[in-house]
Amino acid sequence: MKINVTFDLTPEEFRRVMGLPDVQEFQKELFASMLEKMKSGEDGYDAMSLYQPMFNEGMNAMGQFQKMMLSMMSGASSSDKENS
Repeated sequence: MKINVTFDLTPEEFRRVMGLPDVQEFQKELFASMLEKMKSGEDGYDAMSLYQPMFNEGMNAMGQFQKMMLSMMSGASSSDKENS
């Protein structure tokens, strides 16, 4: 038996249902601050240095996901061989 349930929610409605905080104002302020620093050419300001930790974490998460999938597949194939 297969049951499908569909919810028609906007991202804002989903955020509220899940109890997640509204960070739109924070994001706007952060972006305005970054844009101001970029326009003024502030010394030592490198836009990529802000995003580097996020990129590193994203790559680490992807690597961990791949390892998990590989271990699941190798575990399934070894248990299949044992059951044969």
